[in-house]
Amino acid sequence: MKLKQFGGVLATLILLAIPMANANELISADPASGSTVLVSPSAVTIITSLPLMADGNSVEVTDPSGNRVDDGTLAIADTEALVGLIPLTVGGYYTVTYTLLAENDVPLTGNYRFNFTAPDSISSQSPTPIAVEASATAQPSAGSSKGTDFLVIMLLVLSIFVLIGLGMYARKIFSER
Repeated sequence: MKLKQFGGVLATLILLAIPMANANELISADPASGSTVLVSPSAVTIITSLPLMADGNSVEVTDPSGNRVDDGTLAIADTEALVGLIPLTVGGYYTVTYTLLAENDVPLTGNYRFNFTAPDSISSQSPTPIAVEASATAQPSAGSSKGTDFLVIMLLVLSIFVLIGLGMYARKIFSER
């Protein structure tokens, strides 16, 4: 009798383990959980074990003050979710919160943090003007020439003759019936 009970318990455990083996899970993320980044990332990428559905997913990134810093553009490609980021300027821990949907599975929800070490100052280079010598000679426009104009006019005239000929041919066919 105990052998039958053991077999039943073993069969139940195996059946329960099969759906768990197919459950969607987080495989990797970039920036990774707990990592420190020195350069502002342009996006956050999350890779899961199961292919993601095209709709219904959400990934949000917030700064240390709780303000959203993702740009709202979420791209899904197979097992990968990618959300764009605005340039990060404030140092501290950023939180990535996600809800990802795979077909025939419960939503994969969670969050993680990464640390961004902001540079002391952020500067952008201003454009340097380049001096260009002005030429006094007039150049013909690239969009038109006399040869092209003549060719287009000739094709229009030819198409009118073809249209007249087709009309005469159609009248001849219908008048014979």
